[in-house]
Amino acid sequence: MEYFTIAGTDLEVSAVGYGCMGLGGGWNSNPVSTDDINAARIAMETALESGINLFDHADIYAFGKAEACFGKVLSAAPELRQRMVLQSKCGIRLEDPESGAPQRYDLSRDWILHSVEGILERLGIDCLDILLLHRPDPLMRPDEIAEACSLLHAQGKVRWFGVSNFHHGQIELLQQSLDFPLIINQIQLSLVHSQLIDNGVTWNSSPVAADATIEHCYQREIQLQAWGSLDGGILTGRGVPESRPELSQAADTVSRLATQLGVSPEATALSWIMKHPARIQPIIGTTHPGRIAACAQAERDLLDRDQWYQLYTAVRGHSIP
Repeated sequence: MEYFTIAGTDLEVSAVGYGCMGLGGGWNSNPVSTDDINAARIAMETALESGINLFDHADIYAFGKAEACFGKVLSAAPELRQRMVLQSKCGIRLEDPESGAPQRYDLSRDWILHSVEGILERLGIDCLDILLLHRPDPLMRPDEIAEACSLLHAQGKVRWFGVSNFHHGQIELLQQSLDFPLIINQIQLSLVHSQLIDNGVTWNSSPVAADATIEHCYQREIQLQAWGSLDGGILTGRGVPESRPELSQAADTVSRLATQLGVSPEATALSWIMKHPARIQPIIGTTHPGRIAACAQAERDLLDRDQWYQLYTAVRGHSIP
């Protein structure tokens, strides 16, 4: 496993991160079970043994049970904490049938503070390494967010801050109110969902306005993370859905290159993301130990330039301009 230090911090992280959305026993009202905790423990230990040290949470994952399961494993084996960089996200409030409130975003001062208290309690820790604002809130007030983040940092509850799913204009709007740098932007990016890379290739021939979020973060040394990095495995062995037959060629190309390189299909697809000069860090979400280990084979320089473009062309279904 390769490692790097996130710009402007002392955090040395693995080139691949582990996303914990699949922990906790599912999105239901069932209490956390012993089986759920054991499954979380196996996933966590496999990730660590594979060299992965960044673990990505969100307060809403499995209605909070993902963090709760993770915290119970840490409580039973507290020595694991020192081997981890823990990040979580807040800012999404789920639908509340009783009050009639819809799913909404909330980056108000009070909700951020309330959310972090819950995150720390469920994880059983005193300080979170990184807090990400999960999605941009159209009603967000940068000065209010800055106040909440400054207070959390001063109280020793959060070390570093970042965002998720923000475009470059939203990042700049928020950054101008902060006394510290935003260190991460987690975006949806994969071979299949490559629009943010496409924007840089086709901006001069597309009627849609280009988005320069990747380039902005690269320039400002904001670490990019990629969620949905394997698209549920549709190019790496789980099968192309009937609704997307055009992806069959891409799946065949991933398989062929994986065999040629002597690595797993998962590593091949992740290495495509990692080769970007911005050193994008893919976040994986499988709970299967074998697939976790397969993902850990990914390397930034696994693919050469021609192989990278073979994959890009295959998933597009046609050549680039």
